[in-house]
Amino acid sequence: MADPALYDTYNRAPLRFERGEGVWLTTESGERYMDFAAGIAVNSLGHAHPHLVAALKDQADKLWHLSNLYDIPGQEQLARRLAEATFADKVFFTNSGAEALECAIKTARRYQYVNGHPERFHIITFEGAFHGRTLATIAAGGQPKYLEGFGPKVEGFDQVPFDDLDALKAAITDATAAILIEPIQGEGGVRLVSKEFLRTLRQLCDENGLLLILDEVQSGVGRTGKLFAHEWAGITPDIMAVAKGIGGGFPLGACLATEEAASGMKAGTHGTTYGGNPLAMAVGNAVLDVVLADDFLEQVRDVALVFRQGLESLKDRFPDIIDEIRGEGLMLGIRTKVPNTELLMAMRGEHLLGVPAGDNVIRLLPPLVTTAEEAREGLARIERAAEALGEAALKKSA
Repeated sequence: MADPALYDTYNRAPLRFERGEGVWLTTESGERYMDFAAGIAVNSLGHAHPHLVAALKDQADKLWHLSNLYDIPGQEQLARRLAEATFADKVFFTNSGAEALECAIKTARRYQYVNGHPERFHIITFEGAFHGRTLATIAAGGQPKYLEGFGPKVEGFDQVPFDDLDALKAAITDATAAILIEPIQGEGGVRLVSKEFLRTLRQLCDENGLLLILDEVQSGVGRTGKLFAHEWAGITPDIMAVAKGIGGGFPLGACLATEEAASGMKAGTHGTTYGGNPLAMAVGNAVLDVVLADDFLEQVRDVALVFRQGLESLKDRFPDIIDEIRGEGLMLGIRTKVPNTELLMAMRGEHLLGVPAGDNVIRLLPPLVTTAEEAREGLARIERAAEALGEAALKKSA
């Protein structure tokens, strides 16, 4: 049971982990769990990765915090590396994904403002989206369960049905500044946006003077087997929000933009106290050392193929429990025919952790360092969990 001194905003599982290594977590009582939740896609390189630990310890002996009143060499280095590896020319560092999205929204609105279109501040978003928990990002996500009780919805977000091109085109007006989308909806149920749809979004933005904003907070930094998920479609955004995996477990986010898209973000228009601090920059650079190394993403794709094929086999073997396998790379989802919480609890009984999502889906987000052998071990645990559910259902019907 959670401490009563804490806000009651989470229904926490009664698990208390003491340490971790790679894909494994160990409780205070010594039980080991396979972590295929990875802190909701945060622990991209697993737990206690030696390169990340060394980088953090080394920086901790030097400087923790300076503020952005001064040059921070680690910030400059990480920004250059991100720019070189992506579409971007400019980077703004934050502490979280929600802050990265706030910066992206402000960047898009400011772009239209300085280009003589202050009336263009509306952003088109999609049903099922999740962009964060701030007042602006819950308005962007548009989900009633996150909006309820927080006063009037922040103005300027026009939501359309997922994958509905006609509705999208109809929503574009003279007040539209940008289109914001997750290439893969995580919270929404691991729903992929098709390559064709992303290409059409790019075309529509170009034709209508709009900016394309991608939310790659969950799908980025190698999670899908490419550095960023939009690369599979062969398109580039104007602005992109990144977080989670870029810090490997340390709080770090970033808003990436082209030179043109960021042209309105001058001194004084935006800021952060902690964003881009030396500790975060040391870890972020260490994460890129690993993820950008030769053959790393190829290994992610190889393991993902093993895992995906195994999940598809389980779907065939347990048709009364598993309805569909979704996702890309190591961002996968099991849509269940039983309540997803039942399979999630059965998996937990097999000491395997996953993450619930919308549309009756369980997210599987193994660390990117997961081996093929570990993927097979995870599959074996899911199989045992599905068997246990099947046996329970038979007993109940007998």
